[in-house]
Amino acid sequence: MLRSGHKIALTLAATAAVIAGAAVAHARPRLTGEQELAELLKDRVAGKPVDCINLPMVSSSQVIDKTAIVYQSGSTYYVQRPRIGAESLDRDDVLVTRLTSSELCSIDTVQLHDRSSGFWRGFVGLDKFVPYARPPKVKPAR
Repeated sequence: MLRSGHKIALTLAATAAVIAGAAVAHARPRLTGEQELAELLKDRVAGKPVDCINLPMVSSSQVIDKTAIVYQSGSTYYVQRPRIGAESLDRDDVLVTRLTSSELCSIDTVQLHDRSSGFWRGFVGLDKFVPYARPPKVKPAR
């Protein structure tokens, strides 16, 4: 016969096992950078690449690990696949950009600053920006 202390310990152990099992069951496998980017752009259509974007109009940016930087301006996403250093991109990077005008262009570089350690991690050399927008809704013919 189990003493009450042993019953409590067994109950706690069983509860912990159930919680851990539930956490593992709900854990999603981590997507690769390409998969994450495809998921983000799944309902959008690529437009003609542009050399520059107007940075004051950008409302947010997102780093996709080892793949791209996505700048959002209005409802359009501008995907930047750096020509130099894309493999260095990490979602925990802080992007530091020094501009001479209000535009971020394909000839610019962006420095990478590690959010946790505070150290500079390197830089990426930009390429053209590819705009992705939702296709216009087609009205049904009457």
